[in-house]
Amino acid sequence: MNNNKIIKLILTFFFGAFMVFGGANHFLKPEMYFPFFPDFLPKEILNYGAGAIEIVIGVGAFIPKFRKAACLGILILMLMFLPLHIWDVFRDYPAIGTHEAALVRLPIQFLFIAWAWFIYKD
Repeated sequence: MNNNKIIKLILTFFFGAFMVFGGANHFLKPEMYFPFFPDFLPKEILNYGAGAIEIVIGVGAFIPKFRKAACLGILILMLMFLPLHIWDVFRDYPAIGTHEAALVRLPIQFLFIAWAWFIYKD
């Protein structure tokens, strides 16, 4: 295995662990995520569903047979979360912290999308 593949595998495992941790956090601290969802959406269902999906695809990143599909799932999930982060920037009261914090989270989401794309692509 060459160095590039080793680096990609390490980044995949790290993102997988990040997803498992983040998914578990949806169950441990659900109130932290509720403000990200607009009031007209079923916050509890979306929160726990997102948490379960994050855990499943995070674990999948560690299993060679499911790694490619899990990385695609991570990419799709990061793209699905992007509108929530954009919406948060323009809200009167951002979900977590200040407008400055929301402005910091937005480019980080783009970084996560690029990272997910990198681990997914061949």
